[in-house]
Formats: sequence, C-alpha cells, structure tokens
Amino acid sequence: MKNIVLEKAEKWTSDAFDEVTRNSVRALISENGAELTESFYKDLEFGTGGLRGIMGVGTNRINIYTVGMATQGLANYLKNSFDGPISVAIAHDSRNNSPLFARKTAEVFAASGIKAYLFSSLRPTPELSFAIRHLGCKGGVVITASHNPKEYNGYKAYWEDGGQLVAPHDKNVISEVQKIGGPQDVKWNADEEMIQLVGEEIDAAYIAGLKSLCLSPEAVKAQSDLKIVFTSLHGTGGTMVPRTLKELGFTNVETVAEQDEPNGNFPTVVSPNPEEAAALKLALEQAEKLGADLVMGTDPDADRVGIAVRNLKGELQLLNGNMTGSLLVYYLIKRWEELGKLNGKQFTAKTIVTTALIKKISESQKVPCYDVLTGFKYIAELILNLEGKEEFIGGGEESYGYLAGDLVRDKDAVLSCVLIAEMCAWAKNNGKSLYEILIDIHSEFGFYLEDLISITKKGKTGAEEIASMMEELRSNPPKNLAGSSVLTLRDYKSGKVTDLGTGNQSETGLPASNVLQFETADGTVVTARPSGTEPKIKFYFSVNSELKNRNEYETVRNELQDKIAAIQLDLGLK
Repeated sequence: MKNIVLEKAEKWTSDAFDEVTRNSVRALISENGAELTESFYKDLEFGTGGLRGIMGVGTNRINIYTVGMATQGLANYLKNSFDGPISVAIAHDSRNNSPLFARKTAEVFAASGIKAYLFSSLRPTPELSFAIRHLGCKGGVVITASHNPKEYNGYKAYWEDGGQLVAPHDKNVISEVQKIGGPQDVKWNADEEMIQLVGEEIDAAYIAGLKSLCLSPEAVKAQSDLKIVFTSLHGTGGTMVPRTLKELGFTNVETVAEQDEPNGNFPTVVSPNPEEAAALKLALEQAEKLGADLVMGTDPDADRVGIAVRNLKGELQLLNGNMTGSLLVYYLIKRWEELGKLNGKQFTAKTIVTTALIKKISESQKVPCYDVLTGFKYIAELILNLEGKEEFIGGGEESYGYLAGDLVRDKDAVLSCVLIAEMCAWAKNNGKSLYEILIDIHSEFGFYLEDLISITKKGKTGAEEIASMMEELRSNPPKNLAGSSVLTLRDYKSGKVTDLGTGNQSETGLPASNVLQFETADGTVVTARPSGTEPKIKFYFSVNSELKNRNEYETVRNELQDKIAAIQLDLGLK
C-alpha cells in the first residue's frame, strides 16, 4: 500500500498540476505520514450522488482536479446521451472553495462544447434543481457538502428532470468518470462565450413558483405578524428564505445577524447541521427574547430545515424531522381535501427510514404513500415516473428534508420554510399551536416516536469497521428488542424480506441498497444503514403506542423514549 500511495502522490508533483498543488504534495511525501495515505490510498469515488470528501490535494480529496475529472466524465456522458445543443446549470453554496469549484466546473463544460448557466453568487440547492427545468437544461451541478463539517465539500450531479442522477444514468456517469485517467484528460480551456451568468431572473421565477404552492393565503393575511426567527447558519438560505416569506406576506421575520453572512468556516456553530440542537442555539435564544412563535434554520445549501415551536408550557421545543414531516403531510392533505383538490390521483412519498405515521395520515384520505430508498433522488424519480398519471402532494425524509409539488425535484428548505410558516399561521388562525396539531395527529393516528444514533468511523479502517458491523447484523440478527420478538428481516442489499419464524421470503420491491431493517411483534422498526456521503453508520429507531388521553401525552412520550433506550441497549449501542 505504501508503494502505491507514493507512486500516486509523485504523479501529482508533475507539470500537469499547479505549483501550489505540487508543493503541497511534496510536503506530504516528505512527512510520509497518515495524511499522505489518506490523501492518496484511493481515488475519491464518484458515487451515485456525485462527489463528497475533505478538501485538499490528492486523489482522495476534493480539489479542482478531482472536480475537473468528474465534470469531464459527466460532460462526455451528456454528449453521448443528447443530440444538438446541450446546456447545464451550475450553483454553489457558501463553503470555502465552492465558488472556485463551480467556476472550474463551468469552464470544463464550456471547453467541452456545453453551455453553462452559472449562478453569479451562492444559491440554494433546490433553486438549482428548479433552474435546470426552467432553463431547459440537460443536467446540472451544485457544489456543496450539505450539512457536513467545514473541511468537506462536494459535487452533486443532476439530470434534465431536475433530480439527482438515478439508474441508469448514475452508473453510466460513474463509468465515464472512471475513464478519465487524470487531469491531462480534462478540457480546461473554456470558451468564455459558452458561460452565461444568471441570478435575479431565476430568483424571481423560483419565488413565483413557490408562492403558487401555498394553500392558505387567508391565514397568512390574518396572521401576517406571526413572530418568526430564521437562521441560514452562514449558508445559502439567507438569499431566499427571508425574501420569500416577506413576499408571501409575513411582516415579522427576524434573522440571526451573527449567522446571516455566508461563511464556509461556520464560525458560530460546531456543525452547520439543523438536525443538531446546538446549531439552532443562537436562533432559540433570540426567539425567546422576542417571544417568537416559530424558529427555522436551514443548512448551508438550504435543502434541510430544522424548526422549534411553542409546547404546551409555552416553551420553545425543537421538533425532529419525522415530526415536522408528519405535520407537513397532515397539513397538505387536510388543505387539499378542504379545497376539493383530492380526486384519487394524488400520492405522497417517504423513505424507508422515515416514520410510518406519514403513511397512516396519507391513507386516511385514501392517498397512497410510496416508500423509496433513502435519498431524495428516489422521490424525484418517483415523481418523474408518475408524471401525467398521479400528482405529488408532498413528502420527505426523516433527515429534515421535505418537498411539496413538483416545481423542484429535490428536497427544498426554502419551500419548506414557506409552508411551515403558512401552516403555523393556519394553526393559529384555528386557535391552535403547531404543537397542539402534533398532539391531534398522535391522538388520531397513533403516537410514533423516532430516534437516530449515528456512529462515525473515519478513514480506511473506519470503512472496514462499518462493513464488519453490517456483516455481523446480517449473520446474527437480534431475536428480541425491548422484550418484543423480531419477526421480520428486510435486507435491501439482497432484496429479500425474511419471516424469521417460518423462513419464508418475499421481495422488497426496491433497488439493492446496503440497508438492514428489523420489525418486531409490537410494530417497532430498527434500521441499520451505512451513510452514502459520510464516514458513518446510522441506526434508526421507530416505536409507537396509542395516545388514548391527550393529557397523557408527556407520559406516553417518556415511555416510548425509555423503550428506544432499551432497544439501543439490546443492540450494544449504549
């Protein structure tokens, strides 16, 4: 391995690379330590979602060369797939080097004879998805590492429908990228006439589209002074969310000034991830001072949103992604029904690790809810496949990503913020808080509670440990979880659903994915899934119970939390 690493590193000291890169690699070679190995022991994999990794020199790092090679492979595939003129849209987030990587991406496309619509400054990922279809592009790229730590960046590739790459394009693009042997195979010399800067004209069209998806304008008008605190966590949400809320009619929106400025170092947070309570600390403090009704915070590329609402004690309480997703689907379906828009041809969608409560809410109005693999691209693929046959109402995933309608084909935190604010106004107009609406939902459909444990295992040894954990679970599945027998094993890698009592098997009906799911006699579901974008393995827990008395909400919640803790103990995760 040492010889392979050294051989690969020495190639990066040639004249094919710029002087700064050459000197940086020479320094790593002279140290001959762990960083050299991590930077060169493998090529950064262009996966089904694109690239994501730590920024730096080397084949296993995000830099202008790995970005350039990925772009060349994508450009070659686009040219093989379409006749005539081809165009792409390109956007980037607030991360360090994101503008540089976006510019290099545009230059490689332009040098390859593909017109590049390049956003003149940072924009949310969902706006990039919108722009692809709005501009009639055949594909697109956004430079972002979503909510990852500051040392990361990434490259998401999109197809002409505005969704991220799915089969067969994902594997075909990977194949083309693998054919690029090095920077010498990349066309770097751009025809500047093939690069067109875009901005405000797309913003206006995007916002108009978002406003068209709103369902309760009368509630917004009545509650226009709803007190809202929003934070972009130094990311792209600040470009669109406050403006869109204002255009919709909300007049009392405050932002967290310390976090308004785009900054790839994310100086006020440990992690710019709205899934983590610490990320919204400043917003919560500001909201308490102002007596705000609602707190919302988006991640750096504004495709995820975390929220806090007032609980029964009047305290601000953070909601997890399953709670917010359930609220949104409940609101969307209820308003569609009240407006007479349901005609039996609508559907919702969620991922296999997202609460079953969304399915129960949907099916109560005879709206089918489809399960897809983890990754919003599969919801986008479903929308595309059902286009002209069934209409997408909304849906999402437990990791704080949601969508309504088909204006965008990726999770959209800008739209989600608009709908959450509108939903809050609608609830208030009906004499309730969102927290009370959530209790209504649990009273009617069952009290579902979910949790997530994410275990980080970095580097080569970490990847091996994660693989070993998954193999152990496959070979020796748990027999009982919190005193309830495990009845069913769903192995999405083999595509088999096994009845552990009889041994009978059926098909999952979904594409292969390295995911294991266990279901017990009392309806508990536990899922193990290695992350496709981070060095992590994630364990998802879903338990449920009846809520017979609204006054027992906190008691039942505590019982369910204790049950999750017992399951985690059974699995050796605590």
